[in-house]
Amino acid sequence: MMPPIAVVGIGADGWPGIAAAARAEVAGAEVLFGSARQLDLVPAQATPARRLPWPTPLLPALAELLERHRAARICVLASGDPMFYGIGVTLAKMLGPHAIRVFPQPSSATLACARLGWASAHTPVVSAVGRPMETVLPELDDGRRLLVLGADEHAPAALAELLCRNGYGASRMTVLEQLGGPGERIVDGIAAHWAAPAGDPLNIVAVDAVRDPGTPRLTRLPGLPDTAYGGDGQLTKAEVRTLSVAALAPAPGELLWDVGGGSGTIAIEWCRTHPDCRAVTFERSAARREQITANAITLGVPAISVRAEVLGELAAGDAAAPDAVFLGGGLTQGGVFEACWQRLRPGGRLVANAVTAESEALLLRWAATHGGDLRKFQIYRAEPLGGFTAWRPQLPVTQWVVTKPA
Repeated sequence: MMPPIAVVGIGADGWPGIAAAARAEVAGAEVLFGSARQLDLVPAQATPARRLPWPTPLLPALAELLERHRAARICVLASGDPMFYGIGVTLAKMLGPHAIRVFPQPSSATLACARLGWASAHTPVVSAVGRPMETVLPELDDGRRLLVLGADEHAPAALAELLCRNGYGASRMTVLEQLGGPGERIVDGIAAHWAAPAGDPLNIVAVDAVRDPGTPRLTRLPGLPDTAYGGDGQLTKAEVRTLSVAALAPAPGELLWDVGGGSGTIAIEWCRTHPDCRAVTFERSAARREQITANAITLGVPAISVRAEVLGELAAGDAAAPDAVFLGGGLTQGGVFEACWQRLRPGGRLVANAVTAESEALLLRWAATHGGDLRKFQIYRAEPLGGFTAWRPQLPVTQWVVTKPA
């Protein structure tokens, strides 16, 4: 059996900042893994271990690399807290928590909050490492403070551009580099006037968000304005969307199938409720699939998986079982409900909306077989009529909400 792997956090202050217990793990190792920068922070006399820098890309090679050295005492170096977006998380998932011993240092977020005087328990952290910078967008609101982990020295400029493009150009940005080390540096300024040259790649950016006048407020709650979406008008309207996402009841880490994606509204607002929510949207139209992808990026949830027609995709057999299913289209297509219901996890929720008599009849039939709740609602919107205001009715919607027996 492979002995437990020591995962040692090392900060910008290097070897002097490591506690005695962690130093002992490094000193007793036979193989020492880490980035070239991290390995250089450990003095030559501190350990006789063979030093192996991580390959690029790391993840595809990691399992084989550890297996090759399974008989040796392995120590892995990580930046700061290994369990804060670090290699410790990867190793725990791959090997199990029993297979590693973690010796953390303060994370960059902890150090940044200490420098700024911000409450770390109330400061969200967004990682844009290996993710589009748009991932930051759902966290933005007037007066909100957040920290952004960037991939390199160009991240602050990219973040400033994103803030300006999305109506937050007045926000204050503070770039904190090499925190805790001799090269620590702090640079701040306003996003709209950001002109600081690229600095150190080891940085974290603090944002004190200020929404520009006239910029719409887009929160994590469902019911974003219809105008927030591009497309051909094929979308679940804001009021119905609010009721539908609420009925789907998203929870962190859960997976949604959005069948008949249209403009992607349900999948997008499901994912905006929490950073760990995931979604696959199925849409037969190639043009709409492109628009869903664009909308997902614009609204800060670029990780949504956009697939083609649902039955064809499911026939390929590579779609993970969902925790919830939304049927907004394809209700009358034979086999769609049955295929989704079969793959829905026990205890999972299915929500289906119907606007035609034919699709409503299907909901009534399925409800008679599987139970659940049926409801019907109609939204009226005020519109001008000459010099007056009239209520314009939207199409009535029949909704079926059902939980699959565990």
